[in-house]
Amino acid sequence: MHIETQAILCAVRGHGEHGAIARALTPADGLRAGYVRGGRSRRLRPILLPGNVIRADFRARTDDQLPALTVELVESRATMLGEPLALAAIDWATALTTTALPESQPYPRLYDALDGMLAAVVAAPSARGWGTALVRYELLLLAELGFGLDLSACVATGAVEGLAFVSPKSGHAVTEAAGAPYAERLLPLPRFLLGGGAAEWPDILDGLRLTGHFLERDLLVGRAADSLAARERLVDRIRRAAG
Repeated sequence: MHIETQAILCAVRGHGEHGAIARALTPADGLRAGYVRGGRSRRLRPILLPGNVIRADFRARTDDQLPALTVELVESRATMLGEPLALAAIDWATALTTTALPESQPYPRLYDALDGMLAAVVAAPSARGWGTALVRYELLLLAELGFGLDLSACVATGAVEGLAFVSPKSGHAVTEAAGAPYAERLLPLPRFLLGGGAAEWPDILDGLRLTGHFLERDLLVGRAADSLAARERLVDRIRRAAG
């Protein structure tokens, strides 16, 4: 097996005295793991940071063997190490990717969305600049794994105008009129997911509440639920930033 491709680093852990096992999302070959010789060295540590874009070369004698991985830096996002909120967003997005995706299955749309979301974080470290991109990435990930929401029309009336809520049970949109008597039991549907204008802090927090409900219910269950702690820390930081 030999794969040479650009990839987004999503997770790195030490292995042995000097090496590391890295997991990276590739455009055409999905999430891939590889052993990086000397991965804990001073030279490679700045490269092996989640969120960085690398040129990855995976080589193995058989498909069942953990490949040897050599890496070359394409784009560093290490500038975010001094931005706690932005760094928390990168850590969460890459951790979610590693936790949720099966290995070796291609998700080209997720690759493009994750790359765009991380680029937005670097361009504007305040969550006002990338909060909507994170919500959209989480929604896309849910959809790609078979848990997509239907925000196209009201589940109760079929109307496509006046959508304001999402049913926490079905994941379908509900109009304001149909949902008003049950508003306390429904999830707010932020306007930016319907193509309506710039998002304010309440919209971003509503979006994160929406995706968080379905991530926790449908995807991050069992041992995978441990990763939700990182998301909770991120959302708390965003709430504090919103004042």
